[in-house]
Amino acid sequence: MSKIGYARVSTADQSLDIQIQKLTDAGCTKIFSDTATGSNTKRNGFIELNKYLRAGDTLVITRIDRIARSVLDLQNLVISLRENDIQLSALEQSITTDTASGKAFLDMLAVFAEFELNIRRERQIEGINAAKAAGKYKGRKPLSNKIKEEIDSLYLKHYSISAIARELKVSRNSVYKTLRAQQPTKL
Repeated sequence: MSKIGYARVSTADQSLDIQIQKLTDAGCTKIFSDTATGSNTKRNGFIELNKYLRAGDTLVITRIDRIARSVLDLQNLVISLRENDIQLSALEQSITTDTASGKAFLDMLAVFAEFELNIRRERQIEGINAAKAAGKYKGRKPLSNKIKEEIDSLYLKHYSISAIARELKVSRNSVYKTLRAQQPTKL
């Protein structure tokens, strides 16, 4: 039975050091980490962690929001861990999945973590709307007429959409939008 740690920060501006120190102090023999948002399910450290965990291990995290961003994510993780005889322990919330009360508390914390995430999203949208109303948030600059003409020209020369996007360093979506506006019947 080994204690295996997992640490995650959302951006490169943040440091993993405090989490790693807490996991080390808790007796973790191996620690996996990621610098990525919690909503990103393709985190390399998390993938490697899941490959490494064995029956009888305890997965240790500092807080539940380091490993899951929604109640559903957390419940799926806990079910997967339980099926493989792996326990989950969160240090700062003093919870573990080896007791009924620990499981219930874990679910309640996940609900509040998801609520906090949703509130943050709502505030962000409110801020963006206020910035738009004040004329400070205008989105991406439109493509210049020169770029639009080049898109049209390359398309007429039978370049693929991807090749046009690469050549002009614009997104494929921008190429499609430009072509639809200039040649609606050809797409």
